[in-house]
Amino acid sequence: MFLLGYDIGSSSIKAALVRVDNGEAVGVVQYPSKEMEIISNQVGWAEQQPEIWWENVGLATSDLLMQCGDVDPSDIKSIGISYQMHGLVLIDKDQKVLRPSIIWCDSRAVEIGDRAFANLGNSKCFEHLLNSPGNFTASKLKWVIDNEPGIIDKADKFMLPGDYIAMKLTGEVSTTIQGLSEGMLWDFKENRPAQILMEHYGIPDTLVPDYSPCLETSGELTRQAAAYLGLKAGIPVTYRAGDQPNNAMSLGVLEPGEIAATGGTSGVVYGVVEGRVFDEKSRVNGFAHVNHTKEISRIGVLLCINGAGIQFSWVKNQLVAEGVSYEDMEEMIRRIPIGSDELRIIPFGNGAERMFGNRNPGAHVINLQFNRHRKEHYYRAALEGIAFSFVYGMELMQQMGIDIKMMKVGNDNLFQSAVFSNTISALMGTEIQVIDTTGAVGAAKASGLSAGVYSSLKEAYNDQEVLFRYEETSNTARYLEAYENWKTDLGKILQ
Repeated sequence: MFLLGYDIGSSSIKAALVRVDNGEAVGVVQYPSKEMEIISNQVGWAEQQPEIWWENVGLATSDLLMQCGDVDPSDIKSIGISYQMHGLVLIDKDQKVLRPSIIWCDSRAVEIGDRAFANLGNSKCFEHLLNSPGNFTASKLKWVIDNEPGIIDKADKFMLPGDYIAMKLTGEVSTTIQGLSEGMLWDFKENRPAQILMEHYGIPDTLVPDYSPCLETSGELTRQAAAYLGLKAGIPVTYRAGDQPNNAMSLGVLEPGEIAATGGTSGVVYGVVEGRVFDEKSRVNGFAHVNHTKEISRIGVLLCINGAGIQFSWVKNQLVAEGVSYEDMEEMIRRIPIGSDELRIIPFGNGAERMFGNRNPGAHVINLQFNRHRKEHYYRAALEGIAFSFVYGMELMQQMGIDIKMMKVGNDNLFQSAVFSNTISALMGTEIQVIDTTGAVGAAKASGLSAGVYSSLKEAYNDQEVLFRYEETSNTARYLEAYENWKTDLGKILQ
């Protein structure tokens, strides 16, 4: 018996099959091998065609079934979905997409959210939403209402990216409480969709899909979807959550005081707290965690850094010779001293940054010396700049009272770099545990709860393997000097 999980990212689609009896992933694939296109018709805009996600789900499933040739699709017990957060998908009554999805890193709605925050008032927003309306799904929907009335006239429902994939699998249009919370569309005080913001934005109640907790069955695989994917009709879709809550859950981060992190296209640190906790400057954000209920509050406090892995991938794609891998770059970086011989890079070139009040400071290269710095210095400065941005954000979380003594991360993306991980460990005095899991594997396991395979989420993730640990205690003074210099440069940019 097996569980199937999908991770719908903005770069690629991942699919995984997990064996129920031992919790092992028998296959994990990623499609496409190159990053999916992000459409940016104006500065600060970022859109994707949802149909491309679905096409790549099909191709990833085909690759997965080929990789796991001895797995009978009829032995798949359930399906779980992880997805890129904060996006907006609009469909008509025939479930046709009306416009490209406005995705997570699109910053066009920043001013809309700021005005709503000022008009509604800080206390009301924090009391009900835990956040400023910000540049989240609700504000993006308001932008469409204001700028594309013809689209809104045709719209039947709004959805998040994972809701769209669930619809394609089951034929049912629905969302989750957790999804509504990440879009600023859930009222934590009233335990219902956020009327205070919907009324302010003019969002009709009729646009809100049916909703339920993310760990409940939302439908079964249709014959049409099963034929497209090469699966058996009737498999229940039993779980759906945003990629960062899903990543935290996949790492076993479920209870207050537990911390997860990831370093993909964006960087994220995610800590679980109890009760309605918020940051009065809205630099970090709180959402309903996967195990949040009305009776037992579990809020995920999320620090998001847009300019993270995308900066390092830009460096590789634009500046590194063809055939040179990330592993090769790491070896070159190791030969460069901490601080990159005074070359510093500010990595914020991927849209508005929440921890700077939704400002978009852009990326900056500082103190480049043509007679001193080589390409290896640039690679290290780029990687250090991302690590420093993590530390800067975690200091904000500490100011909220969140203790960061140990972090759990997956064995992928930036945390595969010892230089990156040791920089964070040294500056935060924090052990970093690298655990063998992925978002798609985590989604697959979570789907097993409603399917009756597991009795609890803790049972689903009790077999985690810690591959290795980072705990950098040497050269702390050199790391701190490099970070303080970087932070001084950042302060000048933000003035």
